[in-house]
Amino acid sequence: MTKPVGKAEHAAPRRLRVVGVADTDSYVKWAAALLGGMDDEWDAELFVLDTPVVVSGAQESAAVDGSGLARVTRVAYAELEERLAVARPDAVLVAARGPLVRVVARLVAGLVPRPVIVSGLPGISIPATRKALVYRTQCDLFVLHSRREIHEFAALAQARGMSQRFALTRLPFAERAATPTPAAPGGTDLVFAAQAIVPREREDRLRVARLLVRAAEADPTRRVVLKLRAQAGEHQTHAEEDAFPELIASLGDVPANLVTSTAPMSKALDTAEGLVTVSSTAAIEAVARGIPVVALDVFGVSSKLINEVFDGSGLFGDEDDVVARRFRHPSPSWLRDNYFHAAADDDLGMLLAALVARRREGRLAPKPPLARTGGRLRDAWERKLVLGANDRTAGGTAALVIGMPLRGAVRAVQRLRKPRATAA
Repeated sequence: MTKPVGKAEHAAPRRLRVVGVADTDSYVKWAAALLGGMDDEWDAELFVLDTPVVVSGAQESAAVDGSGLARVTRVAYAELEERLAVARPDAVLVAARGPLVRVVARLVAGLVPRPVIVSGLPGISIPATRKALVYRTQCDLFVLHSRREIHEFAALAQARGMSQRFALTRLPFAERAATPTPAAPGGTDLVFAAQAIVPREREDRLRVARLLVRAAEADPTRRVVLKLRAQAGEHQTHAEEDAFPELIASLGDVPANLVTSTAPMSKALDTAEGLVTVSSTAAIEAVARGIPVVALDVFGVSSKLINEVFDGSGLFGDEDDVVARRFRHPSPSWLRDNYFHAAADDDLGMLLAALVARRREGRLAPKPPLARTGGRLRDAWERKLVLGANDRTAGGTAALVIGMPLRGAVRAVQRLRKPRATAA
């Protein structure tokens, strides 16, 4: 059953209204910065959706800090449809992991009249992936942040026969300078941007922990800051195993100048001499501010490490470079295609306004979901998977009861069909 968004549109023009829906730390930060940086013609607010991995209050504060977005509200999924109906948005930004985007986009598509549905990725999105496209099939606009990302996703969509519009805008939490210049010396911290799943293996993460201890011991007069995205017990966009604080503690005495921080990245960079990471988007934030970087390459360069984008940047370095604080600035030739195109090249505002105008005129074409079997039971199953205990509907419970044994049976059949390895 569809629910009307509100009364019929008045003839008098009103501000373009956009509502964001986000849940995890990286997506709340991205959505808040994107919405907070929109032109004055837009009226924006953010709903933080209650899911099993929703940000804590502290994470939310850190994510929204400095975004310029004034209205942020916590919303349960059970009330989301009604809240959107009252808000009467022209557009809804679904800022979430792919499976949740699919669920929320389906809900938004049922509103009458249907808002423009926008989604995107909150950081480095190279390489382009089929799953990112599949989950966002029902979205009218897919937001990306570099020429290279647009090129790779457009090529993948064409190769897969998938229809999608892509919009370009600079990363909203990076400064707007088209060609960053080195910052004046001032900060003294070596800031390490931790990631939940990069590197993934425990032994590799222990190697990073030992490296941070070495870097701190090399110069006790300057801090090494382990910049975390969550405190113990808080959720992140990706589930983390082998957290760095515990790994560092397991090594024995910790140098006094090796400290942890869960402050916003913007504040951590205020006192940074340089930033170290494997592939965090924090590298782009640092480059935008003229702060040098070491992109640690000791684990290789691969799609799993999400660091292929730094090929040709001049930012790669090894453990000795980190200990010696031999930070780097990127090659100018790398910048234009990788997150530092001119602001005039951004087309998100133009494309979104055009879609909203089409909607207000009643000409916004429907964007159907990806065809799949299962009907409403499949919809309920997908909703239950992403919302867990936060989905209290009878349909969700029924889908769980039926779907779990069925999924187990399907996986068993798939295992049986796999060819067995034979002796050489």
